[in-house]
Amino acid sequence: MYPSGHQSTPSNVRDPSPMMMGSDQSSPVPRNETQNGGVGGGGIAQAEFAIFNSKRLQSDLEVMGNKIKQHEDNLKFLKAQKTKLDEAILDLQVHMSKLHSSPAPTSENSDANLQGEDINEQILRHEKSAAGVLGLVETSHGAQASQWMQTKGVVGVVAKLAKVNDENLSQILSNYLGTRSMLAVVCKNYDNVTALESYDNQGNIDRNAGLHGLGASIDRTIEDNFDVICLENLRPYVGQHIADDPQRRLDLLKPKLPNGECPPGFLGFAVNMIQIDPAYLLCVTSYGYGLRETLFYSLFSRLQVYKTRVDMISALPCISDGAVSLDGGIIRTPGIINLGNRDQVNVRFAKPIASHTMDNYNETEKKMKELKWKKDKTLEDMKREQVLREHAVLNFGKKKEEFVLCLTQSSSAN
Repeated sequence: MYPSGHQSTPSNVRDPSPMMMGSDQSSPVPRNETQNGGVGGGGIAQAEFAIFNSKRLQSDLEVMGNKIKQHEDNLKFLKAQKTKLDEAILDLQVHMSKLHSSPAPTSENSDANLQGEDINEQILRHEKSAAGVLGLVETSHGAQASQWMQTKGVVGVVAKLAKVNDENLSQILSNYLGTRSMLAVVCKNYDNVTALESYDNQGNIDRNAGLHGLGASIDRTIEDNFDVICLENLRPYVGQHIADDPQRRLDLLKPKLPNGECPPGFLGFAVNMIQIDPAYLLCVTSYGYGLRETLFYSLFSRLQVYKTRVDMISALPCISDGAVSLDGGIIRTPGIINLGNRDQVNVRFAKPIASHTMDNYNETEKKMKELKWKKDKTLEDMKREQVLREHAVLNFGKKKEEFVLCLTQSSSAN
């Protein structure tokens, strides 16, 4: 019997209160002791990670620095290679200039050699013309004059940019063009044209600038007005070329009479009867055109050439852009025919270089194109290497900032 109001708990029944508590309280370790132990381990781990990270960043910086040096070494090598190519190209230009003007040793080609020499003399007779000044500078200063012309984008004088095998044809084509056109200066683009002549505030020609300044440097004054032909402003021929023709002649349809036959005495188109130096057959303009498609197609268009004046007159029904004959006949346009004595122009196209000299010239031209291709490739490599170097320097700077930040954090933690 127990006193009223009092209940007894059996001895084998445990107090459930400890079991009602969370599992986190089952550990006998005090809470503050666990926290202290965790903080100590984390600090050691963070310090070790900071050391590891700084070493890794330092290693990355060394690798990136080596890459920058490698790019700089590559640039140095490419610049030296470009300098050698520039020198080799200049040497070939001088050599080609000598081939162009030197006489061949064979007597059978003496007339051609004399004709080649005469073209310079013919131009120099016009001493007050722009062509005369350019001719005198080329004769006196050679390679230096060629370098000036290239810098200014001057291709040359019309009379010196083509050759004609037949002396009679050369004379008649020169007569057709006239002295003014034969002595015209040819430039690549309009910027080159404007660089040839400058003006003061009153609109007067500045005699100390451009081509006039070049004349003043050799005590010559350009008094005659002159034509300048801008190649990139001409409408080029855009048709096909004769297949496998090294001279890239234009594939023009031959004229036909109403009966469908080719006119008797037709010899060809003037634009295809001139010979152009290999250097000017391609890529004279930025669009890839040569002198035949631009300059001479603009000057001659589809000008037809006939043996005699009688043949030319008989072919009138199929002449659209003018015609000439070897005996002096000239039809400038349908309906306009030149009569009277032949008006001799004293500046003519020269004859082509002798065949053996031409072979040497072509081989030199081939080497020139190869060197120019190598130079273009080297310039592309230099641009690419410069971009890679700049990218490497940028990444190096970012990695260096990361490394400095890592060192700063590590020092503040200690």
